[in-house]
Amino acid sequence: MKINWGTYIVIAFALFISFIMYFVLKVQSDSKYDNDLVVEEYYKHDVHFQDEMARIQNAHDLKEKPVITLDTKGVTVSFPAVFSPKDIKGTVALYRASNKKFDFQTPLSFTDSASLFIPKDKFVGGEWYINMEWKYQGKSYLTKEKIYIK
Repeated sequence: MKINWGTYIVIAFALFISFIMYFVLKVQSDSKYDNDLVVEEYYKHDVHFQDEMARIQNAHDLKEKPVITLDTKGVTVSFPAVFSPKDIKGTVALYRASNKKFDFQTPLSFTDSASLFIPKDKFVGGEWYINMEWKYQGKSYLTKEKIYIK
């Protein structure tokens, strides 16, 4: 039986398509290759974009801004002395873009000083996004930062 060059091309295409389909099915079925969104309800989140921009602008307009610092022990969120700690209400949301299983939220709760400490053992090494939403004297604020944990 003699096979001409056209048959070889068809066989090559069939093998190539089989190769690609194998990897597509492997990635879609294996939980090791999760491809989750950073935000669950993306479109619902997008509807409130203008409100989010207003809160970011409010935070940007502050003369003294809260500071997020990273050291070897963890992450510290510090508010300036101008803010009364008991009047600050809100949350600090920490997002891991590569895996939503590591995401967590911490309420902004202060005792004596206006600083919040999050220990390093709550974090996995890598890039983290910090969204700090808070209200102070009836005005809403939003601060977004990115940190890298070693």
